Amino acid sequence: MTLVPSLEKFLNWDERISRRLRLQPGTSPWFRPAAILAHSADSWFWLGGLFVIWLAARGTWHARAALLAAAIFGLAVLVMLVKFTVKRRRPEGEWGGVYRSTDPHSFPSGHAARAVLIAVILWSIGPLWVAILATIWAPFVILARVSTGVHYLLDVLVGALLGLAAGLIALQIHPLLIAWFPFIFA
Repeated sequence: MTLVPSLEKFLNWDERISRRLRLQPGTSPWFRPAAILAHSADSWFWLGGLFVIWLAARGTWHARAALLAAAIFGLAVLVMLVKFTVKRRRPEGEWGGVYRSTDPHSFPSGHAARAVLIAVILWSIGPLWVAILATIWAPFVILARVSTGVHYLLDVLVGALLGLAAGLIALQIHPLLIAWFPFIFA
């Protein structure tokens, strides 16, 4: 048994399951909420908001914003490296044109990775209620990326694992980042 037929079989299974989870725009009342959730982990949204917090705040919130932004940026680089190595095409569809035109590759899901990364880091830097909300939000983002048709199930599962690992690594190297870049974190 060779790896290629097994991999092809697995990817076909992934495509079938993903199609079953997909909502249709215009016919499902859940599509609009799913689309909002799918967009809620956009990197530009998070980096823009964190930049405003970083500029406006001093002390704890300034440092928190810097850590989250650095982790999101680092994760984005990693996700893009994997995407352009694997080059798995996104599922066919109409919705999500901005993603389809700027990033035609789907594996792994950067949105799923980012949502999990944010939740993981927030458990360490708090406050607790924000970490709880992020932990509830992340699985909905993950499901929304599949249900809106811009990712396959495997894309978001691997993205979530990547986000988990990146979040734990970011927390471990945070003291080094503070030491190397005090002008950003202090």
